[in-house]
Parts: sequence; C-alpha cells; structure tokens
Amino acid sequence: MRVIAKLAAVLVAGMFLDNSAQAASMQPYQMVRSLQRVQDRIADGDHAALPMQQKLLGIIDGRMRNATPEDFEDERNLQALLIYGLSGGNPKTLELLFSRLTLEGKKAELGQAIVHYALGDYASARATLQTLDPKTLPPEVGPSVALVSATVTARDNPLFAVKMLDQARLLSPGTLIEEAALRRSIPLAAALNDTERLSRASEQYVRRYLRSPYATQFVDTFVAAVVELHDTVDPTMVDEVTAQMSDEQARIVYLRLARKSAIEGYDRLLSFAAMKAMSYSQTTEGESDPRAVLYANMASVTSDNVDEVLAALNGLDAERLSAPDRELLDAAKTIAKAVLDEPRHTSAVSEEPAPTPAPAAVPVVTPAAAPVAVQPEPQNDPLLPDIIPDADLIPDLVETQPESAPQEPVEAAFPGDPINEAADAYMLEMRSKLDDIDALLEKETGQ
Repeated sequence: MRVIAKLAAVLVAGMFLDNSAQAASMQPYQMVRSLQRVQDRIADGDHAALPMQQKLLGIIDGRMRNATPEDFEDERNLQALLIYGLSGGNPKTLELLFSRLTLEGKKAELGQAIVHYALGDYASARATLQTLDPKTLPPEVGPSVALVSATVTARDNPLFAVKMLDQARLLSPGTLIEEAALRRSIPLAAALNDTERLSRASEQYVRRYLRSPYATQFVDTFVAAVVELHDTVDPTMVDEVTAQMSDEQARIVYLRLARKSAIEGYDRLLSFAAMKAMSYSQTTEGESDPRAVLYANMASVTSDNVDEVLAALNGLDAERLSAPDRELLDAAKTIAKAVLDEPRHTSAVSEEPAPTPAPAAVPVVTPAAAPVAVQPEPQNDPLLPDIIPDADLIPDLVETQPESAPQEPVEAAFPGDPINEAADAYMLEMRSKLDDIDALLEKETGQ
C-alpha cells in the first residue's frame, strides 16, 4: 500500500509540474504530500527526483502565497502549511500567512515558532520548540518538529538535540527525515564524545542511505567526527563502516581521514588511514592515487628514512593535486628538508646522543601515474534553510545551496561526491608536525 501511495503522489506531482493552472486548483495538503513522496524517493537514491523536488517547492510556495484563511480551516491544509514551514519554506510567505490566521493553543505557538525559525530568530524558535513533545503532535507534523528542534538546540543543548533526532527517526522511518536525522547525529555524537552513538548512527546510515544524494555530507561529518574523537575512537569502527561500501567509496573515506589527520598531526590515525588509503588506491596496473602517496609519506616525515620520504614527495606530480594539497605537499617537503639540512651532532660535541626521530608509521611509498577524478559538488539538504543556527559549534551542519544542479559522473563513488579540500586549507601549517620538528631542532642545536 505504501508503494502505491508513493506512486500515486508522484503521478500527481508530475501532473501539476506540467500544468501550472492545474496546480493552482490543488489543495495545499495534496501538493505537500506529493513533495514528501518525492523526498522519500530521493532518500532511496532516486537522483532524478532532485530537480522535481526543487520545482515542487517553487510551485507550493506560489500556491501557499495565494491561499486564503478559509483554505486552512481544513486541518489537512493547516498541517501542510506547518510542514512546509518546518521544511525551510519561504520566510515572507510564512510570515504573511500566519499573520492572517487565527490559531490557538499549541497551533498558535508552533506557528509563531515556525515564523521565527524561517526568519532566522532561532532563539525565539528554540524557546517554543523545546517545550513541544513531537509524539503528542499529529503524526504528519511531529517528525518535522523533532528535526527542526534538534537543529535549533544543537549548540546550547546537544543532549536534547540528540533526543529529538532519535524521535525524528522513530516517527518517520524510511524517509528523508530519517536520513537527515541519522546524518546530523554524527557531529552531535562527536560533540558529546559519544563514540558508541557515532558508531551506531554511522553503520545505520551506510546500511540504509548510502545511495542518498546527501551521502557525501555524511562522509564529511563522519570523517570530521572520527578526527575529533581521535583519542578515543577505535579505528576498527571505521573499517566496520567502510565494509558496507564499495572499494571506491572506502578509498575516499580513508583519503579524507588521512588528510585531516595529517593536517591536525594525529599520527596514530594518520598511519592507519594512510595505509588503508594506499591499499584501496592500487589499481590492476599498479598505479596509485597521488593523494594517497602524499598522505602515506607524511606519516613518516620525521622518521630516520626522511631522505627516502623527501625523494618520494619530490617524485609526485604536483599538477595532479588540488591547490590545497599542493600547499600540503610544499609544507611536507619543507619539513623534510629542514630535518635533512640540520647538522647532526656527534658524541664529541655532547655526551648524550641526538634524539632519535619517531619510527616511520607507514612505509615510504613511491608515486605512480594515475588520473585524479574530478567530482561534482554535493547536493544541498532541502530540509534546512540556507543559514544554520550556531554553526560554529558543528560546522559540518552548514549546507549552502549550490548555484546550479551539478552533473554527476557515471561512476561517482558517492552521489555528488567531491574531495572537498578547500574548506580546511587554512589549517595547512601542520601544527602538531611542525611543533615536533621545532622541538627536535631546538634540542639538537641546544646541545
């Protein structure tokens, strides 16, 4: 029955997409139901539904703007308006409509909270939303309320936000709301230092929604969470998550994990991720991804075989790396040269031997020619407005609207997947690595 309902709603959506006059005569609840079914198809991995969703949102906004107060005397239409507002509807349309309606009790409170949310007044929206129990609301509205409540409370009350995300999932299984709730649980798990929740939510996501157009955003948040919890996270958990992916998808996860670990100077995680990235980067012709070669050699940049590391880094074709990775390559070369150029002190100068650099965490890897695939930009999450509240705590929740829908390659590892390196270019000082080298050089020159 559920499949039949979805198909019927999609057919209705197709009809009023092709006939604007017919759309104007439809009830708001019919249009919003069609939108929800299209979004469910997106969650199931139907990328062809993405442009339909964007068109539907525009048509629904026009229909809502022209609605009369009498239209919302039908409870179904009022619920449709609430869902539209909670899904990031047009602030001007929402403000106009709710100013015309006479609502009482929870409906009035929720309506005002939705207007505040749409206008960016998250403090006022939060004050109301966190007092509402989504389970007591109509089942059509409750899941969206839970998801938005989690969004506006994530900074000040992450425990409450996690509870709301759990409710959103339980109240709306198999939908885009569940997909978004699982995905947004990842950075909150990191903020709460909850490795068990991180593992559970990540495994649930890859089992159910790996084909979602927003899967690349999951990868971004997952990698960031693992790096943030580098002291407590078990690397085998990453293996368990990637075990459910294709080899190409797993390769991308380990590449990103290695890069972020290298930038932060987390040697244990870097060694683990670099070796995994190299194992997935080898092709049948023996070629390897130059990024994997770069990150793997960075793991041993302060070791006794630093001369071999430098030779391997010099052998990389910088033109095949992104601009941020070329900066990372230059930084790694500078550090390696600093170690090689520093005079070594003998026992005649000091009774204590010079400090021994840390052993190489991964073997030195020499580069081999291999093309670097150009990936499109990630898809925007339709269930959030363009501006996310308090994004400085959980930056990976920020999802901006792309200027145009990207063209997806035939063999994209993740739907709309980029190797998004520009966002963390400012961290290229390699803080921890540089600190280690500075301490080593100071200790040697001070003897």
